[in-house]
Amino acid sequence: MHPRRLAYLGTPDAAVPPLEALHAAGFDISLVVTGADRRRGRGNDRNPTPVKASAERLGVPVSHDLDDVATCGAELGVVVAYGRLIPADLLDVLPMVNLHFSLLPRWRGAAPVERAILAGDEQTGVCVMAVDEGLDTGGVYAREVIEVGDDTAEALRSRLMVAGSALLVEVLTKGLGHALPQEGASTYAHRIEAADLELRWARPAAELARVVRIGGAWTTFRGARLKVWGAGAVEPGPTGDEGTLWGDIVVTGGGGLRLIEVQPENRRRMQADAWRAGAHPEPGERLG
Repeated sequence: MHPRRLAYLGTPDAAVPPLEALHAAGFDISLVVTGADRRRGRGNDRNPTPVKASAERLGVPVSHDLDDVATCGAELGVVVAYGRLIPADLLDVLPMVNLHFSLLPRWRGAAPVERAILAGDEQTGVCVMAVDEGLDTGGVYAREVIEVGDDTAEALRSRLMVAGSALLVEVLTKGLGHALPQEGASTYAHRIEAADLELRWARPAAELARVVRIGGAWTTFRGARLKVWGAGAVEPGPTGDEGTLWGDIVVTGGGGLRLIEVQPENRRRMQADAWRAGAHPEPGERLG
């Protein structure tokens, strides 16, 4: 199958580069389907999704109704972070492929980038896969392995977007061959909740540093929330009760966590030493 006329389904920032890459490669995108516009502020103004804004810049028709892909004349649907399962009856009308940001079957689901970092995975990647009735269970046409390194989730997602966009264009340009069944143990990438981002000081510093890397990590100080945007594990850490702050290092269940960038409640992000200079934490005062 060598599809040239596509329907594109996507919503967030991560789905913009693949859309633009397909358009630049000369594919005819007959329709973009995306999530609803989001309310902005207290008025009635609404912001388009990132994918809708990109499609409008490219001059591509946009719909918020998934059923419209059945009648848009496309030969293939391309799904990238659309946010909804595709009904089986629609797949009977239009076959679809999905660009997924993990090495399937590891990290099926909503938050594969964050879960790979939290788990301490050394490698992740991108897959172009067939869409079926299950959640990220279809056969895989192609994949590319990416080293995780010490990237934040934002930086890793950016690298995956670049690699995935190129892989998607390559696969569709060459033509869809045979999708190979997924092999190995599957894991599910649950959405990241506030509880996942809490820095629980009984955990080892290396694990806590990974929580910080996915963005939005938090603890409390003197009853107010303190976000931690930059931190690093140190060995050996200071001694004392878990959560105790000595200088810029917090005692953890294994080693210490050095605070680099923080954000006090209702304040801007700042370097940890600037925060300490203003907050004047007592020697041995505790976080959390």
